[in-house]
Amino acid sequence: MTDFPDQAITVVVVDDHAIFRSGLRADLDARLHVVAEADSVESAIAVITRERPAVVLLDVHLPGGNGGGGAEVLAGCSGLLGRTRFLALSVSDAAEDVVTVIRAGARGYVTKTISGTEISDAVVRVAGGDAVFSPRLAGFVLDAFGTASVASVDDELDRLSARELEVMRLIARGYSYKEVARELFISVKTVETHVSSVLRKLQLSSRHELTRWAADRRLL
Repeated sequence: MTDFPDQAITVVVVDDHAIFRSGLRADLDARLHVVAEADSVESAIAVITRERPAVVLLDVHLPGGNGGGGAEVLAGCSGLLGRTRFLALSVSDAAEDVVTVIRAGARGYVTKTISGTEISDAVVRVAGGDAVFSPRLAGFVLDAFGTASVASVDDELDRLSARELEVMRLIARGYSYKEVARELFISVKTVETHVSSVLRKLQLSSRHELTRWAADRRLL
């Protein structure tokens, strides 16, 4: 196995074209380490769940599953959102494709015209928590998640106490109740109480809905 730096960012590449995957691997710089590849919705969900990489480079249009492509992969990996970040990479620059995967939880969207250096920089930024978009695509996101949605998010968050906000963010990032309890120095029972309160206030029915809710509002 090839040696790689201890601090290298782990990456899974998801694309149904083997030639593109191999070319992309060759273009990524030494800050990144590709731990696995996948070529369909089903294989992507299985590989990402197994490897739990820092970043997934995700093609928008993939075979398999129920025809949902990259958005379906994101839905299947919703429990990992926050710990694993997804960067959509596609030949498509259609507004519908961009908005669909961002709503599903992707942290950014770049087109395949991007250079190796640019995609490496984008992966590093996404791994660090930034949102990254090819320049002309950012406008689609602003149109879809404009000032009205920001005001709505503020109103929704105002319903939660400071402690509930802390619990909500950790749960949405995929932490278990025990991990949240350990992180915040509270009991598991208290975590359960806070989660129930958060779900009730936000009118959600499960932690998976909470993860999607937080991802849609860029809170992860």
